[in-house]
Amino acid sequence: MTHRLRSILCALSVLVCSAAVTSGQQPKTFGPLPADLRAHLQTEQFAIVTSIRGLPLGVREQMQPSFGGFLDIAEPGAKYQTTDVLAVPQLPTRRLVSAGCSRDFHCLVYYERGGIAHTWHVMLFRWTPDTTRFEWGGDAPGGLATIEDVRNAVASGTIKGHTGAW
Repeated sequence: MTHRLRSILCALSVLVCSAAVTSGQQPKTFGPLPADLRAHLQTEQFAIVTSIRGLPLGVREQMQPSFGGFLDIAEPGAKYQTTDVLAVPQLPTRRLVSAGCSRDFHCLVYYERGGIAHTWHVMLFRWTPDTTRFEWGGDAPGGLATIEDVRNAVASGTIKGHTGAW
């Protein structure tokens, strides 16, 4: 490899890294939920949200950077991209399983992601009418049927954190 080619590749990698840092995307890796927030969630009651449109607008907007810049998620029970074999017409790669928001301005979103590996994920948001913030996310077990099951899994520490694609 020539010196000039090496310099060009180095410059390109700096540009790509800079773009990722400044694009506003959420970090890809999360550790365990902080103990104080976990304790708070143990007593929090979540009202069931039955569709993507039922989530606060700020929550939907905050999900987009993790989903490739748009809200790539199907409604509960709808068709979605379950495997890595591309469907025509193109389907969302994720499907909402359950969601809920509390009076204390937290929203939990539990969804499945298709592709080569079928996975389940949880995202936790803090929202108000003025601002919304992604607080935490984790890789979840499949089969959590209700938002209470999701809350209990998060609050108990069963869901440790997140690595990989959302």
